Amino acid sequence: MCSEGIVERYVNFYTDFAFKKLFGTEINKELLISFLNALLHGREKIEDITYLNAEHLGTQEYDRRAVFDVYCKNEKGEHFIVEMQKGEQQFFKDRSIYYSTFAIREQAPRGDWNYELKGIYTIGILNFSIYPDNTDFYHEIKLIDIDTKEIFYDKLTFIYLEMPKFTKEEDKLETLFDKWLYAIRNLATLMKRPEALQEKVFTRLFEAAEIAKFDRKERYEYEESLKNYRDWISVIETAENKGVAKGHAKGLEEGIAKGRELGEKEKAIAIARQLKDMNIDVEVISRSTGLDIKEIERI
Repeated sequence: MCSEGIVERYVNFYTDFAFKKLFGTEINKELLISFLNALLHGREKIEDITYLNAEHLGTQEYDRRAVFDVYCKNEKGEHFIVEMQKGEQQFFKDRSIYYSTFAIREQAPRGDWNYELKGIYTIGILNFSIYPDNTDFYHEIKLIDIDTKEIFYDKLTFIYLEMPKFTKEEDKLETLFDKWLYAIRNLATLMKRPEALQEKVFTRLFEAAEIAKFDRKERYEYEESLKNYRDWISVIETAENKGVAKGHAKGLEEGIAKGRELGEKEKAIAIARQLKDMNIDVEVISRSTGLDIKEIERI
């Protein structure tokens, strides 16, 4: 049994256990349906989903430590890959494109086929920022014609939610989508259900997320998942701190070197000025000081 105690009332959504329990189980699928409908802002009205085997996505061992997947399709046959990504990866965009191709290939039936595809949505709930200079947290990407800016293909959609940028407080929540993002980001820090989250679906969410209601097996699995999450965060923070320290050290070294360089340059200019006053040939001055002839002529 994990020795690390838990003082929170509700699970941390960013853990593998919580994400899979709340969004990836048949008993709680109404939660994922509600989230997807809120995310799509009425463009789709999902009535039901069928969970598919996420192993078909070919997730690698490294990904399983940083990324949690739920794979499903709705009653229209449209596919949804929903990912919780707790850590940034070097080839994050490449990975998203690569895994979307599994949902494309799975639609090919045996025998004759006219290549008609159902829609595919890759949804990334990110615990980091992919566009640091952009204040928007919601990003929707499709294939477009660069010249006309018209959508070339509307059945392949990538939606990324940069959760660190979602900072709305409870009294500022307006839409169901706002409320879902608030719940995802703050669930582990809440000690009671917020007044703003009174919709029926959140009754189910807070019941399913309450740690005290877990059996012994669930509690152990959550503790292990929480430990892995904290270890991951610690590794990231250590790497970032080392990077900052290294950057400061490098900056200091570069500053000292630059100062020495400027000092040597000023010294060379002073010598060149004296030699020039003595009517010494500029080529000789250049060889003596290392300065460019044009630079000497400007002195």
